[in-house]
This record gives sequence, structure tokens and C-alpha cells, in this order.
Amino acid sequence: MAVTSIGGVSAEAVPSTTNSLGQEEFMKILLTQLTYQDPLKPLDNQEFIAQLAQFTSLEQTRQMNAGIDTLLTMQSSNQAVGLLNKTVEVDGESGRTVGTVTTLNFRDGQPFLTVKTAEGAFVTDISLSQITVIR
Repeated sequence: MAVTSIGGVSAEAVPSTTNSLGQEEFMKILLTQLTYQDPLKPLDNQEFIAQLAQFTSLEQTRQMNAGIDTLLTMQSSNQAVGLLNKTVEVDGESGRTVGTVTTLNFRDGQPFLTVKTAEGAFVTDISLSQITVIR
């Protein structure tokens, strides 16, 4: 049985930081530093290599964090899909609600559930963090 996608999760959903230096900017700073250094007191090559290695490590850590954020978004989406037609208890503004998960919506990459109570009322916009019990 084929399963089609119900909510797009992409790397574009991960916010990017615009105030961080990229590799190109770092190389420009390094080149400027080399251009204007005092010829009588040149900087050590090992220092430049260490700076480049630190920057590379920082960039890899940033990319890994972005990948983990994407993975967490996909995991919460998969978790939410598994709750369809399940009976759940939800802590909400009006107290504890018990009902069956009927629909699933995505906003900004985050899943929100709709629960139908035994009385037939629908409670909408329930986040996964509001669910206390799954039956």
C-alpha cells in the first residue's frame, strides 16, 4: 500500500541565521589580514591553519544542527500521523478533553490535531505537547 505525503517537510523549513559569517566572508577576512600584516612581524602559519580548522568545525556543527532540526520536524510529523483515529486525552484551555484524533494539519512544519469528543464537539489546533494520554 502506497502512502502519500500529507505535509511537506523540507530543509527550507529550518530557519537560517543571517548574522553568522560564511566561509567566503571568513576567507576575505583572512586574506585582508594577510595583506595588511606587518612584514617584520608575520603571523605564524599554524595560527592561520588553526583558525581555518576552527571555522570549518563551526560550520560543520551549524550544518549538523540544521539537519537535527529537520529530523525533529519529520519525527513529530510521523508521530502525529500515528495518532490518527486514536483516542487521546488532551490538556487544553478548557481543561482535560478526551476524544478521537480525526484530522491533522501542518502550520510552519508543525503538526496540529483535531479531536472529536464523545459529545460530537471538535477541539482544534492541539499540539503534540498537549496530549497527556494515548489509548
